[in-house]
Amino acid sequence: MKKITNIIAVSALLLVNQQLSAQKVVVNREVETTNDGKMLLGTQTKDQFTKAPYADWYVKEHDEYAIDQKAVDQLKKDKINSYNLIVFMGTWCEDSHRDFPRLMKILEELKYPENKLTIIAVNRKKESPSGEEGLYNIQKVPTIIVQKYGKEIGRIIEMPTTGYIERDLIEILKKDDQSVIKEIFSK
Repeated sequence: MKKITNIIAVSALLLVNQQLSAQKVVVNREVETTNDGKMLLGTQTKDQFTKAPYADWYVKEHDEYAIDQKAVDQLKKDKINSYNLIVFMGTWCEDSHRDFPRLMKILEELKYPENKLTIIAVNRKKESPSGEEGLYNIQKVPTIIVQKYGKEIGRIIEMPTTGYIERDLIEILKKDDQSVIKEIFSK
């Protein structure tokens, strides 16, 4: 009986290991293109953008951006750190060059947990190696998606409508609060 239990336990461990290794995601993939030179593709970590050639635009925009501190304080109150963010961007895209570094500066100010942030770089066709753009219907970049409990509650597409990412994020979180209130009173 003990032998059978051991065989089952080992088999279960092998199966779990196989599942985990099958789900490996390549992080910080960089490709060389004829028209655009180096380009990031797929899941990225934020430190990738402080390396050449991306640092040329990333560091300048990041350092020069003046954060709306009042809006950041409101985001802290609204507990933005409890939400997940998925960012689709292109290292070839001027809008991404402007807004992605600004978003990163805002998130640093918020001490936003890195494990709640997913950065996905796409090519000019708005494609990523794992096809996540299809799941989220990405048409333009940058697109910043705000999620709670795996459900999308809002997104910023291409440019913030208020002119400030932090203010647009407040508007998204307000909508989420209102939908919770509606849910409570509709029961």
